[in-house]
Amino acid sequence: MIESGQIKFAEQQTLMSNVLEGIRVLDFGRYIAGPFCASLLSDMGAEVIRIEKVQGSEDRFLSPVSDTGDGALFMQMGRNKLGMTLNPMKPEGREVVKKLVASADVVVANLPPDTLHAMGLDYDSLTAIKPDIILTMISAFGTGGPYSNRVGFDGLGQAMSGAMYMSGTPEQPVKSYAPFIDFGTASLSAVGTMAALFERQKTGKGQVVEASLFNTALTMMNGTLIEQAMIDRNRTATLNRSQTSGPADTFRTRDGWVLIQSVGGPLFERWVALMGEPEWLDDPRFKDDISRGDNGELISERLARWCAERSSAEVLAEMEAARIPAGPVMSPQQVLDDPHVAARGMFRHLDYPGAGKAAPVMTTPFSLSANPTAVRHRAPLLGEHTDQIMQELGYSKADIEQLRSIRVI
Repeated sequence: MIESGQIKFAEQQTLMSNVLEGIRVLDFGRYIAGPFCASLLSDMGAEVIRIEKVQGSEDRFLSPVSDTGDGALFMQMGRNKLGMTLNPMKPEGREVVKKLVASADVVVANLPPDTLHAMGLDYDSLTAIKPDIILTMISAFGTGGPYSNRVGFDGLGQAMSGAMYMSGTPEQPVKSYAPFIDFGTASLSAVGTMAALFERQKTGKGQVVEASLFNTALTMMNGTLIEQAMIDRNRTATLNRSQTSGPADTFRTRDGWVLIQSVGGPLFERWVALMGEPEWLDDPRFKDDISRGDNGELISERLARWCAERSSAEVLAEMEAARIPAGPVMSPQQVLDDPHVAARGMFRHLDYPGAGKAAPVMTTPFSLSANPTAVRHRAPLLGEHTDQIMQELGYSKADIEQLRSIRVI
């Protein structure tokens, strides 16, 4: 039974327009930085064509979850997209690229500059086909420096920005499991692409949007780098304990782990009241955030004893009563089972051919009150829409079979 509220919401969705409706994006991306940029554009209504190797690009098969071998990451990155295969390194493939570009508004590619040129995806080649094209070019290190043509993944951004050095311990640097540099680069690239589309509306001209993993990583570590440059602080890693405020650390409870995070005098005062130890407020070692960070080990030791005497639920309840930010350290399964996640409908469950269960694909991480963003359909099978797209470009069925026989598509 459909509730009246659901009907009203559906009617509103129908009346709303998609921000990027009518925009075609060619996604030559791999792994996360390029593909997720294109995914965000697709969530806002752009038609995105994911173009991959004839045999399937490597990122399709990471962490396989279906009988086809298609992987978990691809279930997220490929949502809302049409899928085709193409070898742009062959002369016939270059001709297909030209036809695709002529039909497109944006090309997204996270490849080194020399690879872009070899594939005919450099800006000069693209504008020779379509003068107002927008090229969103994402690489590991950006153009213009000695690292320009180096390849790289998220981990290099973490390692070479100071982020990995400041995680873990001085004896063991630690890379984040979540590829936050990749996702950050994708998000910033989408912002840049939207800006370029807005500018094209005003001037009729396209441009290059350039982003890199290294740029993103340095952006995220900039505060620490500024501090180092200005006062030679020479910080080293302290696991999960903050060095600029307190209490802020992870703590073991009787039945798990929690993160407690405090910044600012009012939160520290609440914590002191919760501990029932007002003397902390008179101690000059804890007079402000930076002092509390410098002496955070003492604060963490006290709070660790308090947490060890309680269950996670008890700790979190008392922290919430005191309005001190805190949360459980949850396993992936606990995240999937979380009531807040369920109540907000944060995952769209998409069936996929050959998979025994639906993929819980995270919805668009932002919303627009007047324009819908949506995860509308599953990721494509390998080459699922190749024939459809080729026919739209003017190729006959015989042409398509010929190109398939020589492994161009």
